Amino acid sequence: MSFSSSSSSSQASSHPLSGYGWDESWDAAFAPYAEQGLLPGRVVRVDRGQCDVVTADGLVRADTAFVTPHDPLRVICTGDWAAVDRDGDPRFVRTYLPRRTAFVRSTSSNRSEGQILAANVDHAIIAVSLAVELDLGRIERFLALAWESGAQPLVVLTKADLVPDVRGLSYLVRDVETTAPGVQVLPVSSATGEGVEVLAAVVSGGTSVLLGVSGAGKSTLANALLGEDVMDVQATRDIDGKGRHTTTTRNLLALPAGGVLIDTPGLRGVGLWDAEAGVGQVFSEIEDLAQECRFHDCAHAAEPGCAVLAAVEDGSLPERRLDSYRKLLRENKRIVAKTDARLRAEIRRDWKQKGAEGRAAFQAKRGSVR
Repeated sequence: MSFSSSSSSSQASSHPLSGYGWDESWDAAFAPYAEQGLLPGRVVRVDRGQCDVVTADGLVRADTAFVTPHDPLRVICTGDWAAVDRDGDPRFVRTYLPRRTAFVRSTSSNRSEGQILAANVDHAIIAVSLAVELDLGRIERFLALAWESGAQPLVVLTKADLVPDVRGLSYLVRDVETTAPGVQVLPVSSATGEGVEVLAAVVSGGTSVLLGVSGAGKSTLANALLGEDVMDVQATRDIDGKGRHTTTTRNLLALPAGGVLIDTPGLRGVGLWDAEAGVGQVFSEIEDLAQECRFHDCAHAAEPGCAVLAAVEDGSLPERRLDSYRKLLRENKRIVAKTDARLRAEIRRDWKQKGAEGRAAFQAKRGSVR
């Protein structure tokens, strides 16, 4: 079978990997590797220096030794399109195609390295359990990473059957919609089937990654979309809605209604990684208001003519939203500063200036008291 760049769109759509997202663009990008006799495939699972790759010849196990650079953002990951040896024992992944999108978070290491969770994702499904009180700040954090990745976010409120009151459920949906401008919010119940068909239709046209904390119902939701119990499910604790890490690796699964799903382990920490644009997208109403501020570099703290503070004052902008916006921007700036020497220097100068201003104000206050 030929994988040359001359392949037509009809050939790409009938390709054995079309169900995993193979298209004409991937076919063209792979042409140089096809000439080298390599086999295209999509990475469905990675663990311990090896990965499972689905190819036209079936599922193969391949070693990743040739694609294990020092940069943790360049390691092979679930969702990558790989160029694999056609035979051999062991087989090797020789390279992977440039990623269209990448979902990245910061690690908990002191070096603040980025960790790539999934590649070539079209939809980021953020699973939020209605079994516990909504954490809007956490939703905003997930949304920032999702927007930054290049994927389209979608918030799924799982376990909707636990909120039988229709009006109460509508209020919860509205709260999340206010937190997620431009994002579809869909209540779903895997127990009753509510919303599952709608979700399946939304994700049928591409690759989706399923994100959320432990106990959010991701594995149950994955099973509902798959139409069978593929993922193990464990009960959550009644006291806080938390669960164990049912999923321990990232797995890429073909959906019966079309599209593919990457299920991820529950994320205890969701650190930002150079996600300023994503934060701006989540808080787009604040960014819009900032255009009306008197000063172009307004910090929205105490400046005169600040449209953002005026919106908080008149109640059109919740103060919680502004606090969350500031918090995520500060966190993102710290992360970037750890890998950007120039920005580190700017932050140090800013700290020194503010410290000098604070000391001067303190001395002036002492002088007036005397």
